[in-house]
Amino acid sequence: MSEKSKQDQTQKPNVSRRKLLKTAAVVGAAAGTLGFPAVPRLSAATAIKIKMQTAWDAGTLGYVKFQEFCTQVGEMTEGKLIIQGFPAGAIVGTFEMFDAVKAGVFDAMHCFEVYWPGKIPVATFLSSYPFGMDRPDQWDTWYTALGGKEIAREAYAGHNMYWLGPIQHDDNLIHSKVPIRTFEEFKGKKIRYPGGIIADIYRAAGVATVLLPGGEVYPALEKGVIDGADYVGAAINYNLGFGEVAKYIIMGPPSTPCLHQPVDLMGVAINMKTWQKIPPHLQSLLDAAIVKHSRDQYTAIQAADIIAFEKLQKEQGVEVIRLKESDIDKFRRFAPEMWVKWASKSPLAMKAFKSQLEFMKSVKMGYVSDANMVDRNGKKLVF
Repeated sequence: MSEKSKQDQTQKPNVSRRKLLKTAAVVGAAAGTLGFPAVPRLSAATAIKIKMQTAWDAGTLGYVKFQEFCTQVGEMTEGKLIIQGFPAGAIVGTFEMFDAVKAGVFDAMHCFEVYWPGKIPVATFLSSYPFGMDRPDQWDTWYTALGGKEIAREAYAGHNMYWLGPIQHDDNLIHSKVPIRTFEEFKGKKIRYPGGIIADIYRAAGVATVLLPGGEVYPALEKGVIDGADYVGAAINYNLGFGEVAKYIIMGPPSTPCLHQPVDLMGVAINMKTWQKIPPHLQSLLDAAIVKHSRDQYTAIQAADIIAFEKLQKEQGVEVIRLKESDIDKFRRFAPEMWVKWASKSPLAMKAFKSQLEFMKSVKMGYVSDANMVDRNGKKLVF
């Protein structure tokens, strides 16, 4: 592949207004078929403006895709709904966004669900967790057809927010300043994780876990404050320069490339009063735009990952280390009791977990059986 072709894969596409309006018409027609209200011709009413902050840092591919989403909402609604997008930290810190949107400091957030178990315990099960569902299509199925979207909306409604839908992006990598080649070598390392159930599985292996927002990972690695950091995938982490300060990437074997968060989902939540000010036909278009954005962001990042891994290895001298299946089995034995521990934090969390467990036990998936639902000592789990 030529260097120009490689660059083209990560550049922002030049999408015309005519093409976007055509896309909006198709999406609108599909929405009508699915039972959404038909989209009437819009009047010359004053545009509704929504301030939305993302968790993506400026300069990353994720932020480019977020900007495209903001633009496309304006195009699809013929300028009647305008998303004013802001990068991470522009209005408030990333970990402060939940409370800020809840209070109406600004209108909406575009963020990782894994950040909010302390606010809404069910958030543990609104994105992938150790050894649970590990494919994007499984999560889309759960959200769309198995009640997941309704569970998420119930949780956010309790905090004065309306949750629009899931947004796919990537699996996660561990960048390390030191080589970690086995389960045992995790012991004693100081590594950044997003907290919650994900940090639990590494604490079980003896890791000293640290909670940091994405914007603080690079300086913490550079200064040696931490030995390593979980963050997102290869493309974004290359954008952030992690390969400059951490020369090892730790992954699982091809069967389990990411053992702790193989499907790192984002979502959009909007202040309830702001949501209620939006006319129903524009709400439907915004809902459809989220679905489109999820596909666009996911596929763009997957394609960019291929190039990024090559650059990380060839340009920055990063070594990719893959753990063995035997290492994954050692981590896996902690998973069921962690699932139950975190599900027990609220009735809604338990409802989400039980729904996902039945899906994982189904003939369709076959990931889990009743015999697997034991603690690390082999005792049957009661929940």
